[in-house]
Amino acid sequence: MARTPKKKQRPIYNRLRVLRAETDLSRADLAAKVGVNPQTIGAIERADHYPSLDLAMSLAEVFALPVEAVFSREPLTYSPAAYAPQQPTNTSTPLINGSSDKKAPLV
Repeated sequence: MARTPKKKQRPIYNRLRVLRAETDLSRADLAAKVGVNPQTIGAIERADHYPSLDLAMSLAEVFALPVEAVFSREPLTYSPAAYAPQQPTNTSTPLINGSSDKKAPLV
């Protein structure tokens, strides 16, 4: 009986090393937060091992990012800051006649 060739796996890219560096977490620290061995974190960072969906979601939660900001089928070239909650940019009261010291009257 002929063996069926194994389907080629598409790579899963990740930003774990960069995110750890940005948050000053060691592999051991990150591993403790998600309940795995530090060697597992290293293997995932090197793409020697792909995480389960549960582990991928747990890792993303540590960095408060959606899983797609940490893992992707395409090389990650964007910053996860794009997924950060947006802060209001202009909270000042509208001005009258362009003057910086007069505020618009409340209606």
